[in-house]
Amino acid sequence: MKFTDTELEEILHKLVASSRSPRGRFSATASYPKLEKRLKSHIRRLTLMRTFSTAAAVALLCLSVWTAYLYMQPTTIQTISTLAETRTVCLPDGSTVTLNHYSSLSYPEKFKSDKREVELNGEAYFEVSKEKEHPFIVQTETIDIQVLGTHFNVNAYPDNPNVKTTLLTGSVAVSNKNKSVRMILKPNEIAIYNKVEAKLIRKVLANAEDEISWRHGEFIFEDLPLLEIARKLSNSFGTSIHIADTALQNYRITARFRNGENLETILSVLHNAGYFNYSLNNKQIIITTKTDLK
Repeated sequence: MKFTDTELEEILHKLVASSRSPRGRFSATASYPKLEKRLKSHIRRLTLMRTFSTAAAVALLCLSVWTAYLYMQPTTIQTISTLAETRTVCLPDGSTVTLNHYSSLSYPEKFKSDKREVELNGEAYFEVSKEKEHPFIVQTETIDIQVLGTHFNVNAYPDNPNVKTTLLTGSVAVSNKNKSVRMILKPNEIAIYNKVEAKLIRKVLANAEDEISWRHGEFIFEDLPLLEIARKLSNSFGTSIHIADTALQNYRITARFRNGENLETILSVLHNAGYFNYSLNNKQIIITTKTDLK
């Protein structure tokens, strides 16, 4: 359908007349001050928001820089050492470590990194608190022991040819420094790392608790070679013990001392049982084969 110009003009007039025009009540003259007032209020809010945002960004930046500064500061390392006594140490993460005689433990005043690392020289029993995001690592001269949370014992006296890790609960990973050998232990298992041969072997124990009897001043020797017994006594009493006869080093002994006896008493009992003779020479105990056993 086509319309003439006159008809189209009449239609447009009718359309304008039927719509709600802002003219009159909502005139531009009356509305402008209101609009200007609203715009100024909006601008003030925007200005405040930008000011607060800038202040928050500056505060966050300062906090980040301060945190980075604290993180990069050298950590204070504490070292706890024992002589002829045992000692229990509480670490910053709540873990506890009981040090055997003539042992030392170094650890940071605070664990800052994603790992909790300590260094052991000697023997210690660990009760590690669980933190899945922060593995606990015991570093010794030759091996590392990594755990998440568990109870275990590490015997790493420097003069011993072996480093022993005994697991009581949980799970631990034992590896050498270059990670070329690695072993996962289960409870009642012991990992023995030979420093000379750089070999790691596993043994199952009848009772892993015997390995930590030292915490109560006890010595439990279950069919142990005299050489290993001499090492245990030497480390515990800080006295050099030398076995003069090579054949006597592998002489196996089963004995238990539960009352915190001193070295003289233990040697005397073993001697009276008929195993060997011993003498003191220049602060060193010399063990020799009994004449009647030769």
